[in-house]
This record gives sequence, C-alpha cells and structure tokens, in this order.
Amino acid sequence: MKKNLVSIIILALLVVNVILTSVMLFSVTGTMKKTSALIDGISMALSLELGEDTEMAAEAESVPMENIAVYKLAEEMTIPLATGADGKDHFCQLSVSLSMNTKADGYKDYGATVSEKEDLIKGEIVSVVSGYTIEEAKADTDAMRKNILKRIQNLYGSEFIYNVVFREIFFQ
Repeated sequence: MKKNLVSIIILALLVVNVILTSVMLFSVTGTMKKTSALIDGISMALSLELGEDTEMAAEAESVPMENIAVYKLAEEMTIPLATGADGKDHFCQLSVSLSMNTKADGYKDYGATVSEKEDLIKGEIVSVVSGYTIEEAKADTDAMRKNILKRIQNLYGSEFIYNVVFREIFFQ
C-alpha cells in the first residue's frame, strides 16, 4: 500500500512540475518577444541596422574576381581635418583605390575614363574627409569610406564603382 501511495505522490508532483514548466515557458516567451522588439527599435534608432553593411558586402561578394577592375589614385593625398575638441590642426594622409565592376552598366560608359576624372574624384574625397575631426575619422574609417563611395557614385550617377579601399591611412 505504501508503494502505491508513494507512486501516486510522485505522479502528482510530476504533473504539477509539467504544469509549472509550461506556465513559465509561456510567460518567458512573451517577455522575450517584447525584449527583442525593444532591442530592434533601439538598434534602428542608433543606425546599427546591418542592412546597409550587408548590402555592400553582398555586392562585393557577388562580383566575381574576373569582373573586378581596380583603379589606384596615383598620388597620396594629405587632407586637413576639421578642428576637433583640442583646437589643433590635424591632417589625414591616405592612398585610395576604387574597385569597379566591369560588367556593370556604368563601366562601359565611364570605366575607361576614370583617370580623366581623377581630379573630380579627389575633390569628392577631400570634401568628405575634411568634414571629419581626427577623433571621428579614427573611430569610424568605414563610415568615411562609405560616404566617399556614395559621393563618387552620385558623381557618376552609376554604381559601377562598388568599393573604396584605403591602401594607407595615417592621422596626425
């Protein structure tokens, strides 16, 4: 009789355990959904959404190596940076290369004449880089590179140039 009573108590505790586990599962799931939505909202507000980065990376990955042409700007550029919190003059010295997709529409029209427009490209680079302070430029060179890319794409009205690479970059 005692063995049957112990078995019934164990069975009752097992059922109570299953019920409490399911209640806890449903209460935690709702909280996790709310937390996930909150984190998504914060990341969008802080512009940490990865969509823009993944688009650029996906485009760079989708261009086969045989369809890539690289144009190196001939001269190293020394650009004065915006005055920062310290009030001193700072400079950025950089060498830039442009990656072009030879199968893109704009490459047929502009690819061969990129060297003729090098001064315009340098002007866009100077315009972007000179807007950064030394602290901003050191902290986020990727943002600076993306801004240069957007300006060059707007200059040509085409996205055949799909990547900007800093071969060398120094700050003083």
